[in-house]
Amino acid sequence: MTRADGFDAVVVGSGPNGLLGAVTLAGTGRRVLLVEAADRVGGALRSEQLTLPGFVHDVGASVLPLALASPAFAGLRLTDDEVTWAHPRLPAAHPLPPEAGGDAVLVHRDVDTTAAALGVDAGRWRAIVGATAAAGAPLRGALLAPLDPRAAARAAGPLLRYGVTGALPAAALARLFRTEPARAVLGGMAAHSMLSFREPSSGGYGTFLAALAHSVGWPLVRGGTERLAEALAARLLAAGGEIRTRMPVTDLGQLPSAPIVLCDLTPRQFLAVTGDRLPPAYRRRLGRFRYGPGVFKVDYALDAPLSWSDPRVGDAGTVHVGGTFAEIAAAEREVTKGRHPERPFVLVVQPTLADPSRAPEGKHVLWAYSHVPNGSTTDLTARIEQQLERFAPGFRDRVLARHVHTPATLERWDANLVGGDIGAGRADLRQFVSRPVLSPAPWRTPLRGVYLCSASTPPGGGVHGMGGWQAARLAVRD
Repeated sequence: MTRADGFDAVVVGSGPNGLLGAVTLAGTGRRVLLVEAADRVGGALRSEQLTLPGFVHDVGASVLPLALASPAFAGLRLTDDEVTWAHPRLPAAHPLPPEAGGDAVLVHRDVDTTAAALGVDAGRWRAIVGATAAAGAPLRGALLAPLDPRAAARAAGPLLRYGVTGALPAAALARLFRTEPARAVLGGMAAHSMLSFREPSSGGYGTFLAALAHSVGWPLVRGGTERLAEALAARLLAAGGEIRTRMPVTDLGQLPSAPIVLCDLTPRQFLAVTGDRLPPAYRRRLGRFRYGPGVFKVDYALDAPLSWSDPRVGDAGTVHVGGTFAEIAAAEREVTKGRHPERPFVLVVQPTLADPSRAPEGKHVLWAYSHVPNGSTTDLTARIEQQLERFAPGFRDRVLARHVHTPATLERWDANLVGGDIGAGRADLRQFVSRPVLSPAPWRTPLRGVYLCSASTPPGGGVHGMGGWQAARLAVRD
């Protein structure tokens, strides 16, 4: 199988998709070279002491339910010695303002415990979110491999039931619930899509994420997300692969010759490294690929945990700070129109609740980000902190140090985060089925043996490795 004169496959970029693609190819007996522009592998799987010594922050990805849901990761069977998952006592919480009752909605691992607190909406939560969770691995596999007819066939019934509500805009799905707590918690989940709540499928994102909280949890990696990248790199090396860091690729022609090349690049970077090799029609199709909103992220070192207005929020790994459903919908609509909301939706993660090793004893780390128009240069720190103060009074008094990532600094850190877009492309329904182009095998490019495998391919953003896994399997079949 291995060519005596060189490599059987070269993978460009070492984000989770590039790493999974490389490990998958190496598992077939091929000799694989992985090249990475940065000084170490991982892409958005990176952890740094951004604020003060001893405080470990996840620079990019942090909460990883999709890794536990992914068929690609399931096939690896990572051991506890390689990666230890840290689960908070509550996957998520959604604090509400006084005018909406003031208590938080708590999302437990258990469906019934979560539903019981939703009163008259308990049955609807079980029927929509609970049923999605109960469908288990077959449905998760079908949603994460949307172009695989075999995966769809294995989950035909659950997939059909999910599709009835999953294709709805979040605004329409919310109307199925009668109470503000149920609508608000759905809105917080749907906001992860970075779509207007009037757009089709925004409700499906919310349903799926909520279901993952029940079925697999919303865990972190103990010690920092970078530990996952290190484990995947170790797997590649153990299989005979080679890794070269500090090797930026500006042209595919500079790579060693190999019959398979996987590119963990978004369309913009791929167009840059292929020059005029691509057929003009394909270049035009890639050029029409649309990137989504960016994020403005602040990492904090804290001297103590936050004092949330509802103390129970202190047990949640992830907190959706945005208030009522209407407030969140308005904020996300502003972003999609290219504006900055005065009261942004803020996604907050409290890593040290599940993993105290990330800070000195008694201290904590926390990060918060809000969605902004792609490429925004507006400083959102004050607005984010006003929202945190609104639901956790005295927040600023806890801050020892902060570190800000703007869309521009995120893109400089990882070129795939174009304009701060952490999803590598807009996640609307149209681009869900044409990512990055409309094709039954969108990973394959017109260049013989060259494949795209980034989050700009199905199923899109998130740490699931499916783009790399599917591209590698397609390359082997070809």
